[in-house]
Amino acid sequence: MITRLLTSTWEGFKISLRALWINKTRSILTTLCIIIGIVMVTLMNAVSNGMDAEFDKSMAMMGQNVVYVEKQPWGGGPNYEWWKYRNRREMKLRYVDRLRESSRLASDISAVAARSTTLRYDDKSSDDVFMAGATEKYFETAGLDIATGRVFTAEEVRRGVKVVVLGATLVETFFEQEDPIGKDIRVGGQRFRVIGVLEKQGKFLGLSDMDRRAITPITAYGQIFTLRSGIQIAVKFPDEISAGEGEYEIEGIMRRIRQLEATEQNDFSINKPEAFRQQLESFKAGLYMVGGGLTFLSLIIGGIGVMNIMFVSVRERTKEIGIRKAVGARSWEILYQFLIEAILMCLMGGLAGLGLAYPLSLLLNQIFIASIDLSVVFGAFLLCSLVGLVFGFIPAYKAAHSDPIESLRYE
Repeated sequence: MITRLLTSTWEGFKISLRALWINKTRSILTTLCIIIGIVMVTLMNAVSNGMDAEFDKSMAMMGQNVVYVEKQPWGGGPNYEWWKYRNRREMKLRYVDRLRESSRLASDISAVAARSTTLRYDDKSSDDVFMAGATEKYFETAGLDIATGRVFTAEEVRRGVKVVVLGATLVETFFEQEDPIGKDIRVGGQRFRVIGVLEKQGKFLGLSDMDRRAITPITAYGQIFTLRSGIQIAVKFPDEISAGEGEYEIEGIMRRIRQLEATEQNDFSINKPEAFRQQLESFKAGLYMVGGGLTFLSLIIGGIGVMNIMFVSVRERTKEIGIRKAVGARSWEILYQFLIEAILMCLMGGLAGLGLAYPLSLLLNQIFIASIDLSVVFGAFLLCSLVGLVFGFIPAYKAAHSDPIESLRYE
């Protein structure tokens, strides 16, 4: 029985390949929707995998075990009550010292204000640079490491010394083969001495280049830009457990600083990087809903096309079926042969879909983030096999149970 099954599989495979080759144009057109479906499901999964991998890397850029005290909560969308938050009081730089004095759990506390600006060096300029004014502990709370040079000190922050630490992309833009340490760049018409270069970080969530940043003492920043709004306070904790407890400690301290009554709501927000994960999961859910629906529709249409062509194939080969039955072929062997043909047709469509999806994912990765997992390849072939099995069964069953005498008479 096993030998006959193996023989039937091999013979069915050869017959199916021959039939598909003879009708190759028809086969390609039939599998077009399957190709589209596989491309869509592969790219959808590639984006999801890329986002998951990039998310963990991006969260490390925000520092570990850090909460952020700000005027408004992170988020957006139709349920974001912006009118409720816009009239809140701004964060003040003096809160940093108050929090540092009162907190038992925090290991580092910093303040930062930032905006987009233009930097210049000699005849070169770079627009839309992320310019941050920060206190000296910002590098610890943000998890930033120095590649060369040094960070600025508390004394330089107190005096408002115009020094700056640059990201790797800005160094490549301005200095090429030069040593940037000790050079002067211009910000808002004023000179800032470069004292350090950050280690290369890459893009945040695959979008924003974190190496196009410049960090200067917040007091020097305030001499060019305003500190009346937009200050963010970052509080770092030594471990995850203390971070969970510390969130409530910081909330209590901030309420005392703001002199809020017990019945009053917070007029500030404590934000955590986990908020990005919630937004990521919401985005992925929408992606899977839309992409999954379109993929399902494509595969259903493709499956119906395969069923239709298989019915045509069964009708065209009715006499062949009759001859095979006359010489001893069993019904299950006929069924098996046509199922192999349907599955093979779908697998060829899946292979073509994967062949298109791979270069498209590379192109997509240049714009956003995408990474094809090997499991997606196996999943795509399994899905194609399932479509071929389901939609090829009825035509195959009809062929297997056709009357051999009537089949031999068919012209």
